Amino acid sequence: MKNIKLRLIVMNFLEFAVWGAYLTCMGNYLGKAGMGGEISWFYAIQGIVSIFMPTIMGIVADKWIQPQRLLGICHLLAGAAMIGLFMMGSNAAEPNKAAFITLYTLSVAFYMPTLALSNTTAFTILKDAGMDTVKDFPPIRVFGTVGFIATMWFVNCATLDNGFFFTLAENANKFQYTQHQFLVSGVLSVVLFCYCFTLPQCKIQPKPAQSLAESFGLDAFKLFKTKKMALFFIFSALLGMSLQVTNGYATPFLTSFKGSADAAMANSFGANNATMLISLSQIAEALCILLIPYFLRKYGIKVVMLIAMFAWVLRFGFFGLGNPAMPGVLLFIGSCIVYGVAFDFFNVSGGLFVDKECDPNVKASAQGLFMLMTNGLGATIGTLAAGKVIDHYCQWNDAGYLMGDWQSAWFIFAGFALVVAVAFMFLFQYKHEPEQK
Repeated sequence: MKNIKLRLIVMNFLEFAVWGAYLTCMGNYLGKAGMGGEISWFYAIQGIVSIFMPTIMGIVADKWIQPQRLLGICHLLAGAAMIGLFMMGSNAAEPNKAAFITLYTLSVAFYMPTLALSNTTAFTILKDAGMDTVKDFPPIRVFGTVGFIATMWFVNCATLDNGFFFTLAENANKFQYTQHQFLVSGVLSVVLFCYCFTLPQCKIQPKPAQSLAESFGLDAFKLFKTKKMALFFIFSALLGMSLQVTNGYATPFLTSFKGSADAAMANSFGANNATMLISLSQIAEALCILLIPYFLRKYGIKVVMLIAMFAWVLRFGFFGLGNPAMPGVLLFIGSCIVYGVAFDFFNVSGGLFVDKECDPNVKASAQGLFMLMTNGLGATIGTLAAGKVIDHYCQWNDAGYLMGDWQSAWFIFAGFALVVAVAFMFLFQYKHEPEQK
């Protein structure tokens, strides 16, 4: 039993380590590679492919290829594309934009389905071993966040400059600024590809025939006929617009202080180690998961969602008010801490609410609809809109820093989150009945 858990821990660690290598620091490289204006598109692409690729791969796993094997195949393809990005970046300071975006799209198109496939693999193996997924999976999944943080720290410190070494000091050749972040991701994907084929088999179980609409979860759209669920999904999309903003722009924002005339800011730890500072967000995310059961039982979904919405206001507002020197850096740290509440209280609690409120025959489709509205439509529209706002207030300079009126941009994002929170407070009607002990 312990061996099974350990093997799934390794799988989850690698699954998210692949993503952590580039997700939060890619913007810094893109700016220096002449693609700073397309940062929002790079993050929006993840949302676009999330609308259909997980469903397609889910159908393949249900009918033809065991999920652990398909997980490995997807990682091989995604990893090969990531290594291709590294090679393009190594061959030219400013790679061909169209080819680079195409190869990146191919990589994330095969990576995004692995988030669901890794869950399916873990659940199947745990059940086959006679374990309780509700009890045994969360401690395993936490190591996914650990893996994400580990590679964030690795690319933050790893440097290739007359030799390979680690440093917290300023160095333009740190992986967080270069194409080497894609190499780290690609190599880890290939390692996971090999590892997946050593996992226990997840035999394909015969399932009742489904229509194409049912296979793609389109039957869940009938939930919009219910006012409560319609409002919930609409507000999920609106709040989902905040999800990728700081993934795309937090590190270019922090790094921009290196171009400040104030030496205390330019030489600060945060400005030179943006990826490591932002990793506090993922640490807070891992810890805040433990708070959700208590808050849901005591206050209900409406209050929990409101807490998440106001946490997004603070997330953006603290970025607008802070700076990387003391004492301003305390606001940056505060922004990272509230991110755990902003992300978990929305994503995890929302999924639990959907599971509770929907009929068993559409639960899986309803979860897919929730993901489509948040990580698909919401995140895509929000990231593109945020890109327009930041491009209006900030421009890349010759040194590769995105300089400008960041404060106005962050306050606009905070204002949007505040409007969504207030509207949700008055429009979404839900009476919570605390569980009796």
